[in-house]
Amino acid sequence: MTVVEGRSGPGTIALQTVGCKLNQAETDSLVYRFREAGYQIVAPNRAADIYLLNTCTVTHIADHKCRKLLRLAHRRNPHSIIVVTGCYAERAPGELSSIEGVGVIIPNSDKDNAVEIVKSIDGFRTNGQKNSPHRIPSHTRTLIKIQEGCQQHCSFCIVPRVRGPERSYCQDDIIAEIKTRVTAGYKEVVLTGTRIGRYRQPGGLEGLIRRILEESDIQRLRLSSLEPYDLTPALVQLWDNKRLCPHIHLPLQSGSDSVLTRMRRPYSIAEYRRAASLAQEAIPNLALTTDIMVGFPGESDSEFEESYGFCEDIGFARIHVFPYSSRPGTCANEFADKVEDREKKRRTQLMLSLANTASRQFQERFLGQNVNVLWEENKNGIWYGTTDNYLHVNLSSRESLSNELRTATLVALGDSGMWGKLTDTSELQPTPLCNSFSI
Repeated sequence: MTVVEGRSGPGTIALQTVGCKLNQAETDSLVYRFREAGYQIVAPNRAADIYLLNTCTVTHIADHKCRKLLRLAHRRNPHSIIVVTGCYAERAPGELSSIEGVGVIIPNSDKDNAVEIVKSIDGFRTNGQKNSPHRIPSHTRTLIKIQEGCQQHCSFCIVPRVRGPERSYCQDDIIAEIKTRVTAGYKEVVLTGTRIGRYRQPGGLEGLIRRILEESDIQRLRLSSLEPYDLTPALVQLWDNKRLCPHIHLPLQSGSDSVLTRMRRPYSIAEYRRAASLAQEAIPNLALTTDIMVGFPGESDSEFEESYGFCEDIGFARIHVFPYSSRPGTCANEFADKVEDREKKRRTQLMLSLANTASRQFQERFLGQNVNVLWEENKNGIWYGTTDNYLHVNLSSRESLSNELRTATLVALGDSGMWGKLTDTSELQPTPLCNSFSI
């Protein structure tokens, strides 16, 4: 284990995340805590005294990306302390410890103690000073963990094993953290967790959202992901408040009932359709996004066609497509009748083509409309940002727009989102749009 000599105080630390919004929320929290401990936060592509990677292990692709980043960090600075935490660290610490340069492995169960663990092996003398709240440059939204853990045990998923049982965090603590982030300059908060619909503090998720909207000044509140059974009429009614972003991510996984049964997903296609329709009819301009898996063991041609047709019917704003990946320790890993890689790749390409078409059709609905955009970063003279319903917007402007909510008119479609131009109005005057998709 490496100890840095010759420093009288905390040095630099780079934090990087692979995986889901829950991982990103935990990294956001660690950034604040490391800064309070006196560390200087630097970009992951810089040589830092400490490099911390928050890992994902949901697929073999995620595993590969984590290993690649760790090797790159060691090449960038062979003398840095490399710290690994997250789901990969929980599932296979031995694999990670064999990677050259990795010095500290922190399982999920100890992630909340990461700052103290790093300080204990870093070898500096802290001066006890704290920094005031500070927004990370180029970041305009922040993620806050409200729940973690899963007891669903879908047959393909490793998450229950690496995240543990369900637990929910105190409402008062969540609201206090949101207020801290607002003070730091953030304009959008994303509530995240393994299954946020299972938030079980008094009042549930509905009660938490009401309190956040009533007690904080956050300008945008976004939910990371819900399940079909979470979308009750009472919850959907909360979107009457325009600060709650009209964007719902509703994982599907498969559009075939027989595949959903083998996956152990706790809903039918009919139940999913009812939940989607409820939200689409009640929430103006809703972006409904989803995850879809192809090539699950035993998925026949007809089951894939069912899934394809269902996605086509719903009218998703965005579809995240991924091929099935075997995970040791899951039931599906033992299933027979695996789909051949060549066929899995063919189905993935077909579904990706559908995803591109669906995304373009959703974007076309908003051409010519005035929308509020939270502008994030400038790359090579082009600003990019997002609308409340998660449209990605590009804009050429000499103005400094970072972390500003400004109105733009959407004028064209592009490969990386929509193109807009700033309007002269300071207040958004939206043109009425239809309240639902036709399904």
